Amino acid sequence: MSRQTRQMRLSERHVALLQPDTISEILPPPPEGMHAATRDDHLATMAELMAQEPKLPEIWIFAYGSLIWKPACDFVEIRTGLVRGWHRAFCLGWNNRHRGSDENPGLMLALDRGGACKGALYRLPPDRIEDNFVKLFEREMSWRPSPFPPRWVNARSGDRVIRALTFCIDRQSGRYVTGLSNEAIADVLAKAVGSRGSMAEYLFATVKHLEDMGIQDPHLWQLQELVARRIEAAYGLDR
Repeated sequence: MSRQTRQMRLSERHVALLQPDTISEILPPPPEGMHAATRDDHLATMAELMAQEPKLPEIWIFAYGSLIWKPACDFVEIRTGLVRGWHRAFCLGWNNRHRGSDENPGLMLALDRGGACKGALYRLPPDRIEDNFVKLFEREMSWRPSPFPPRWVNARSGDRVIRALTFCIDRQSGRYVTGLSNEAIADVLAKAVGSRGSMAEYLFATVKHLEDMGIQDPHLWQLQELVARRIEAAYGLDR
C-alpha cells in the first residue's frame, strides 16, 4: 500500500477542537420504532447470508468507511478492492447519538446505488467466522431493523473477483438522506458531535486511511477541504 502523498487541509488540529470531553462506547437506547439486536438476531442474519452463498471458500468484508480505520472484526488478509454499481455517500442520517446531537445531527457513510467505490477487503479467519460475524453485526447493526443491511457484492482486486459482504443503504428506510449538495453536507460534518466523537474526526480518519492505501476519493477530498474551512471560520484559525 502506498503512503499518503497529498496534504489534507482537514487536520488533527481541526478535529481536536470538536472532540467531546469524554468518549463513550456505551450503546444508547434505540430510536423509536427500533429495538436492540440480540446475538440470536445476528446469528439468524448470518445464516440467511451464508445460505445465499453456501460454497464460498473464503469470507471477505468490503469496508468503505469507518471499518477501514476501525475494523470491527479480526482478519488474516487485507487487500484493496473496487465494487461497481455502488458508491460511497453520506446518505445515512440522522445520527443524534454516536456522532451527532439533537441540535446538530450527523450523517454517516453508506453505499448507495450507482457508480463505483474503492475500499478495503478484509478476509476473516476461517476458523472464527461466526464470532467475527457477530462482532461485525454488533458494531454495524446494533439496532433492528437496519437502515443499511448487509449484502453480497463483487469486488475486483487485481486479477481476482472476490465475493464480499458489505453494508448498503436501504432507500426505503426513513434514515435514507439524498439530494444534499457538498456544501450542505460539509455544514453538517463541521458541526456534529456525539458520544463517540465528531463527524469531522470520522471524515478525517476515512480520507487519511484511503489516501494511505493509495485510494483517492474526489468527493471526500472536496468535503475535507470544505469542512476544514468551516472549522477555521468558526474558531478563527489560520490555515
